[in-house]
Amino acid sequence: MPDDRWRPSVTVAAVIERDGRYLLVEEDTADGVRLNNPAGHLDPGESPLEAVVRETLEETAHAFSPTALVGIYLSRFTRPARGEDVTYVRFAFTGSVGERIAGRALDAGIHRTLWLTADEMRAEAARMRSPLVLRCLDDHLAGRRFPLDLLATDPSVYAPAGKP
Repeated sequence: MPDDRWRPSVTVAAVIERDGRYLLVEEDTADGVRLNNPAGHLDPGESPLEAVVRETLEETAHAFSPTALVGIYLSRFTRPARGEDVTYVRFAFTGSVGERIAGRALDAGIHRTLWLTADEMRAEAARMRSPLVLRCLDDHLAGRRFPLDLLATDPSVYAPAGKP
């Protein structure tokens, strides 16, 4: 019997502000080059916090130190022509980054990093990978901050029962 249970894709994103500018990545997507928060999928065996630190480093070459959760978002993306219908659960974190690590390459598909103001981001709304980029910006600007200990990762994530 096939397993047709609905399984949303879990993603993480970093909303990083420095001196009134937000760190974004310009990346390849199926719809062309788009702007996004440093973001990506939760991998097996990692917590959302570990995932956002890893993804930010891979996509920006900056070490990220999360300080708060901005929000948890549910969204659906459909592209009927390609048979895509994906629901995403996005954990968005805020925090700080150090200087870019010299010599560290960006992930495949990442063209470059940019620091944009909120107004510049809004002016580029059509180039955003997802409406969630601007939603996370608005929530960050509104001061939404939740403690990191709101999220708990059970030890079974790292060593599932019955597996060595």
